[in-house]
Amino acid sequence: MYVKQISVFLENSTGTLAELTRLLGAKGIDLIALSIADTEHYGILRAIVSDTDRAVNELKAAGYTVKLTDVLAVSVPDRPGGLSEVLEALAEEDIGVNYVYSFVRSSGSHALVIFRVADLEAAERLFRAHNVTLLTQEQVRVL
Repeated sequence: MYVKQISVFLENSTGTLAELTRLLGAKGIDLIALSIADTEHYGILRAIVSDTDRAVNELKAAGYTVKLTDVLAVSVPDRPGGLSEVLEALAEEDIGVNYVYSFVRSSGSHALVIFRVADLEAAERLFRAHNVTLLTQEQVRVL
């Protein structure tokens, strides 16, 4: 049960992020979750969007380099130590975490977290075994 994430390579210059978000907004594509990692000259925007296929097509048509990646969207108890419990379970099974970022669509008792891990299938089995709620692409869109 994976969620599709887009990764977009951006020049690290003033207005580049505004331009990309303006393009998505003009096309009616909602940014659901967003993370940006940068260096001095470029950045990587990682996002979950309301219409992945259309976002990829629109961004490529506008000249952006775009990649699709499978990630896990997980509902983690929103309390001190909630995320730690999930991360410790991954560590115990020797599943490496490449990156994590959280997002909020509606308030509640759980934080919503995106995980990119070294072994998606093993992480999915582990989460299920530990009764960690995995979200589908559709569930992420409508939260």
